[in-house]
Amino acid sequence: MELRAWAERIITATSLEDKLAEPGDWTDERPGAAIVVPDQPGRPSELVFKRTETLDVGFPGIHRIENESDRGRLLHFFANHELLATELMALVLLRFPDAPSAFRAGVARTLRDEQRHTAWYMARMRELGIQFGDLPVSGYFWRSVSDMETPLDFVSRLSLTFEQANLDYCRQFAALFADVGDTASAAILDQIYRDEIAHVAHGLKWFRRWKAAGESDWDAFCRQLKFPLSPARAKGISFNADGRRAAGLTADFIDSLKVSAQSKGRTPTVWWFNPLVEGYIRLGTAFTPGLRQAALSRDLANLPQFMARAGDIVLTSKRPSVSFLAGLHDVGFDLPEWVEIECGSRQLKPNLTGRKLGALRPWGWAQDSVALLMPLAAELSVHAAQLPGSDGRWHCLYTKSWSADWFRRISPIWQDTDGLCPLDVIGHAVHSPSEARTVIRRFRSLGYHRLVVKQSLGMAGDQTVRLWEPDLLPNQIRWIERALEHDCELVIEPWLDRLFDFSVQLEMTRDGLRTVGFTGLRCDARGQYEGNWAGPDSSRRMPPQARRMAPQHGPNGTPWDRFYVDLRDRLEPEFRALGYYGPAGVDAFVYKDSEGTIKLKPVVEINPRCTMGRLTLELHRYAAPGTTTSFRIHRLESVQKAGFANFSAFAESLCRGLPIERTGSPHPQIARGAVCLNDPLTAEAYLAVAEFGSRANAF
Repeated sequence: MELRAWAERIITATSLEDKLAEPGDWTDERPGAAIVVPDQPGRPSELVFKRTETLDVGFPGIHRIENESDRGRLLHFFANHELLATELMALVLLRFPDAPSAFRAGVARTLRDEQRHTAWYMARMRELGIQFGDLPVSGYFWRSVSDMETPLDFVSRLSLTFEQANLDYCRQFAALFADVGDTASAAILDQIYRDEIAHVAHGLKWFRRWKAAGESDWDAFCRQLKFPLSPARAKGISFNADGRRAAGLTADFIDSLKVSAQSKGRTPTVWWFNPLVEGYIRLGTAFTPGLRQAALSRDLANLPQFMARAGDIVLTSKRPSVSFLAGLHDVGFDLPEWVEIECGSRQLKPNLTGRKLGALRPWGWAQDSVALLMPLAAELSVHAAQLPGSDGRWHCLYTKSWSADWFRRISPIWQDTDGLCPLDVIGHAVHSPSEARTVIRRFRSLGYHRLVVKQSLGMAGDQTVRLWEPDLLPNQIRWIERALEHDCELVIEPWLDRLFDFSVQLEMTRDGLRTVGFTGLRCDARGQYEGNWAGPDSSRRMPPQARRMAPQHGPNGTPWDRFYVDLRDRLEPEFRALGYYGPAGVDAFVYKDSEGTIKLKPVVEINPRCTMGRLTLELHRYAAPGTTTSFRIHRLESVQKAGFANFSAFAESLCRGLPIERTGSPHPQIARGAVCLNDPLTAEAYLAVAEFGSRANAF
């Protein structure tokens, strides 16, 4: 039988008998002319592709695999994939009659395997009470492969994508079926697994022959696939490196695929780390980061990956190394899709063009993130969802003066709350040296001799001066005058005897302001940030250290717990009126006043952006129940002062002393250990570390 006649019968037949009939001996002497691709192959009416689908018919899952009917549903899903592979291999014979005869012969042998696989599944399904066609079927494979323009397209899309993914599915489900005693189904999957290794090897052989000379397999594969296909489609639920090695794939290809990710249907959120928000809010496009600020942005650029969900997109100037990502994957972290941007032009590369997106999430909204991300707003599945207003009224939220003024204005409502700070500890904004002296004298007349002066738009504890001495020193006066000369508003407030720092993390959405959780805050003796931690109850309550200090502490909570519900409800209309949507953090602390009474200062400052506290809560998702999660940023100079030559030596020592231990099933969580959150090999000035365990809050 001629290959063309066999292929035409498979493509046009409307009965399974004709589609699955083997040709006996075949020849390829009259391949004919290339055909026009049909919208879909001929099929029995019960197996026509579902018309209303967007991407795919839902995968049946494994939750009730011990049930015969559910195992039959899984086999129905697999059988449709085998039938689609049969049809697509017939199509490539008709679509590319001039392809090398050795390639066409290999396709024909593979096609015969696919027919047999379909028949095996059908027979086993019947034994499990399911007929082929009882369930709706997807045409996703057909739509993804049938518009191929070259044989290289075919082997890239079918052999190296969908058949490669089957190396994972076959081995995983063979083991699952065997575990529940279904040895018949397991045997079918074992045989198909062995066949798939040969199919991938055949595709790989021709892929290497046709790809550009000198280009790596991985780079050529990524370049060849077009959205919505991506390397992530070449993986199943569990990753099987052994089968890929048996098919001839290189170690570099396997490692790169292991950490590759892209959303498989859910519209992805786009994340970007821009930690210098206050600088851009203050100076706009005239802002130029200093050396340390630029190093912070570079070193920690990948941190949004720990806030992202699997398949989300993280923008970065340089994708993290495969080895670093593989280490994170191995300890259970979800991996995002990485999209590189040009640092200078801030222009997205074309692989986001035309992609539907779910949300845009910079670290903070400012002129830099608006310029980079707002052009993508048209691609959002819900236009303008959770985007701040374009008029910039929300810029004022970044100032420490807004936080102080709002807290002073709203504070009288709460003055009956036990243990709440008095109004006179709230900071005051000043705009001139004379006004600064007046406020300083006023605070000191009230008994607050130690004061701190902050730039209203200072970043991460920088741009502050502490007034410890009885009188202003000349250098302190010069600092105040110089700051005010540059149109910089200052905020002056008492320096209090802090006992415990913490933060509450919020999220403003179209539906309102919600509480995400609480984190402890670690600050040094100068009040500068060191790290955060989250405990077992962090999503619902203040840290226990703060709650124990609160008055009337009891099983039904404290006045401070109830206060934060009221604070959230009163802050929501402010955000809404200013057009702000997105994350926010409120820093607070417990202190001891001059009489030794414990007080709560519930609003130190409000940060309308992501914070390291929010990142800590997201890291805490990976922690085992009852575990505490800490986050800390280490500076190179502190690591070297501790006796380590560089971050790599420090990281090696840290992770050797605190190896990762995971517990739980089927999705283990981290019970103990330390993880470097950015690559110690490339970090220049900053290394972020997460530590998990019962004592992780003790840095």
